[in-house]
Formats: sequence, C-alpha cells, structure tokens
Amino acid sequence: MRKRNVTPANGDLVRLMNNQHHDDLFRRHPRNPILTPADWPYAINSVFNAAATLLPDGTTLLLCRVEDRRGHSHLCAATSDNGVDGWRIDPQPTMLPDPENYPEEIWGIEDPRITYVPELEQYAVVYTAYSRGGPGVSLAMTKDFKTFQRYGAIMSPEDKDAALFPHRIGENWALIHRPVGPIGAHIWISYSPDLWHWGSHRMILEARRGAWWDANKIGLSPPPIETPRGWVILYHGVRQTPAGCLYRLGLALFDLQTPERCLCRGDTWIFGPEEYYERFGDVGNVIFPCGYTIGPDGDTVNLFYGGADSCIALAQGSIQEMLDWLDRQGSVMGPADGW
Repeated sequence: MRKRNVTPANGDLVRLMNNQHHDDLFRRHPRNPILTPADWPYAINSVFNAAATLLPDGTTLLLCRVEDRRGHSHLCAATSDNGVDGWRIDPQPTMLPDPENYPEEIWGIEDPRITYVPELEQYAVVYTAYSRGGPGVSLAMTKDFKTFQRYGAIMSPEDKDAALFPHRIGENWALIHRPVGPIGAHIWISYSPDLWHWGSHRMILEARRGAWWDANKIGLSPPPIETPRGWVILYHGVRQTPAGCLYRLGLALFDLQTPERCLCRGDTWIFGPEEYYERFGDVGNVIFPCGYTIGPDGDTVNLFYGGADSCIALAQGSIQEMLDWLDRQGSVMGPADGW
C-alpha cells in the first residue's frame, strides 16, 4: 500500500489508464434476482435493501425492506436453507412502523442492518426511521425475529446507513452511521456505554470531491466485517450525473482496536450496476447491499443487495481477495485526509 493524500499523483493516473481489466471482486449469482415483488404473499410495490444473518441452524434470514403502494416501507423476513432459493416469506409484515409509540416512524422504516451480538445473545437491528424531520437511525433488539424490543431513535435526522459492531470496542459499543450536515454526507462513528446514550462522534471516512465516483456522498453498506487485519468496510458512493444518481461500492480497511482510524481506502469502485435488474427499476442504476453472510469456509461473502430499488440480488466474494485488492490498490490515509 502506498501513502498519499486524496488527489492521485500522475503515476496513479497512468496506472489506472493502463489497467485494461477491472478486478472482479464480487460475482453475481446466475439465479439473480433471487427475490422480487412477485414472490410476496401479500400486495406490495417493491422489495429491496435486505439485512442478512445466519440463524443457529444454518438457515439464511433476510430482513427485507418492503415498500407498499403508499410509498411507505416496513420490514419482512424471508428464510432459505441455502440462501439462494426456496424462500419462505412471512405471510404478514414482520416489523411494522409504530408511529403511535415511536413518532419518528410515521413515514415508514427502511434499510435494516443486522448484527448478532454474542454478549447479549440477541440480534441488533439498526434501521432508518422516516420521521417528519427526515430519516434518522433507530435500534431494535430481537432473539427470534418475531418480537422486537425497540430502543427508538438513537441518532436524530438527517442520519442513516447505520450498523452496530458485534462487540464492544474497549468498554463501549460502537456504531457506524452517515449524518448529513453543513460539511457534507460522510461516514461517522459513535460510541455508547449502554446502547441508549451515544457520543464521542467522529468522522472516519470522507466523501471525495470533484469527479470521483464517490464524490457526492458516501454511506456504510453492510455491517463491518471483522478480520485479523482490521474491519473491512464496504461502502456505497453516490455520483451525480446528468441522468441522475449512480450508486456503486467501494472498499476500505479500519483499525481493529481503534476503528475510527482508516488504514487504507481503495480509489476505484469494486462493484457497480451493470445488469438489467440493477439499471432499471423504481430508482435506476443502484446497487445497495445491507447484509451479508459468511460461508462455512470463513472466507466466502454472500452479499445481498437491492437492485434499482425493485428486487433483491446476490453476489459472492472473498474476504482474502478484498484484503489482497486493498494491498494492491489501497491508499494509506494521511493526516490531510481528515476533517
């Protein structure tokens, strides 16, 4: 890995121009899309942006964002023995908005991320609650995806794209999220002693400027992946084009003990909309992962993502390949990269 600031040197530009083949870090499943509105047991508009986890018996569970024909979203669980087909979908919504008790959910709940927390023997579901003031971050805990203990809003609007780390960092829980403010839409981390009260906020990854693929805004995609070398972060970058927004995936690595410290960041995107189900839908040119599972080999990443806000698809990659790619393509973050 090389150390430099955000703007590439001429040598980097020449290297990119001479590279005729991009790295294929994620490979689409041939049965994509794996879930569409036609699969649903009740009337919906679209299904996309699913959180994912493996249950104790090895079953894959997706907690899907489902949008009704009002335009409001709720969450619905789907399970599969192999994570590809044979999906069993809850006959009714699994988790509905509850604006009477949680007014921040008045316009729906969206884009969940699931983290299993061994210390609590529960799954943490961090999701976006769409309030009158805009999207904010909410938290719920569950043991069975049937009953949920809501913590309510833990980050006020405008904030989203959040996930909990699976264990404490030192004495505190850690949360990655994406607030929007006067300085832009960047990725932040916050800490809490009890999951209720959050502080020590710090920006950890900045949206680049200019013509970069991730120049407009960035946000966490699935929860962090813990490796011996650090936390692998898959993040989405949004570029504004004359035809609208373009969502693609990038890769960064953060320190294991101090995850606010970015060790390196890739310059190019690693996965972007190419297939028809990613380019055409309610919101075209979008891939948006919210969840993954790890295969029995401890290396295979099964990445579940929303395609064009209209379906759910699957792509597979390798943790080792991502780390190797960062060794080749990653730039070490220097002091000038901070805020």
